[in-house]
Amino acid sequence: MAQVAYDRKEQLQQIESGLMPGEQIIAVYDAIGAGTGFLGLTDKRVIVQDKSFVGKKIAITSIPYGKVSAVSVVSNKSLAGSFFSSGAIAIHVGTHTYEVEFRGDSKAHHVHNVILHFISS
Repeated sequence: MAQVAYDRKEQLQQIESGLMPGEQIIAVYDAIGAGTGFLGLTDKRVIVQDKSFVGKKIAITSIPYGKVSAVSVVSNKSLAGSFFSSGAIAIHVGTHTYEVEFRGDSKAHHVHNVILHFISS
């Protein structure tokens, strides 16, 4: 099994507990900003934990790669240089856009490249 990139063990375990037979995790990254807890990538789908529901409810949303119409990298380069920069991605599914912000540009670029690989193959 390939090495899985992840930020927090409990998030990885949460994704592991909901895998379909034969599904492989690629990465699980902690998200920053309002609403989103983490983003997981498998070889079959994108999994977004959304904490923005009313009443402290949390949703785990699975997005099959076949439903993703576009993916964007949103860069927020600060004047202080890349050390303080964060990276965000936007995943477009139908009329809805899921925006997820990460600590550092490299995670956003990795997520973007993985999604792009699956939606363009």
